[in-house]
Amino acid sequence: MATKKPQTHSFQAHPWHGISPGEEAPETVTAYIEMVPTDTVKYELDKETGILRLDRPQQFSSQCPTLYGFIPQTFCDELVAKRCAERTGNKGIKGDGDPLDICVLTEKVIPSGALLVHAVPVGGFRMVDGNEADDKIIAVLESDLVYGALQHVAQLPITLVERLKHYFLTYKQIPSQAKRAVEIVEMYDRSEAHEVIMRSMKDYQRVYGQAAPARKPRGRKG
Repeated sequence: MATKKPQTHSFQAHPWHGISPGEEAPETVTAYIEMVPTDTVKYELDKETGILRLDRPQQFSSQCPTLYGFIPQTFCDELVAKRCAERTGNKGIKGDGDPLDICVLTEKVIPSGALLVHAVPVGGFRMVDGNEADDKIIAVLESDLVYGALQHVAQLPITLVERLKHYFLTYKQIPSQAKRAVEIVEMYDRSEAHEVIMRSMKDYQRVYGQAAPARKPRGRKG
């Protein structure tokens, strides 16, 4: 009599905890995209379920000019905050307790988020929100025809950099309320972006344990 095989179940990996930042991180990273430039509402990963949820409608006309999301298995905590304190001289900084944010530049129109991309970090913003380190890594989409060959944040169009700065400095600001204490204290280069990414990966491992062996995400053939 044949033995009945046990049923197996396949589950989608949690975008933060179940996906590797990539075998070549920090030089090339896997990024989970939450938002695209055409979004008129702010989407954000629900940390408990791993499902993308609607955080809030964009209250004003500000829209992020790039793909926006985070690097899986990263966490902005003690080491990221320490680096921010070292560079700014502000000793009261702490991590914001979120995965590390990333902006990914591409010339292609991507209609919706909740997807993975391979991105090459070229720099970043050292942003402080209140007393919390809230770094934004700036990257280019790997093999992108327009941005893919860029290696340094200084090579990016200055108008695009200014739009990114304006978005992050204003998207939480409500005109009828007191000015929010958000500032970009530094725009840093590729090597510093690598340092911040490595620190966030170590912060993650300290809090959540050693990450599982990396497997590069692959699409189906055909």
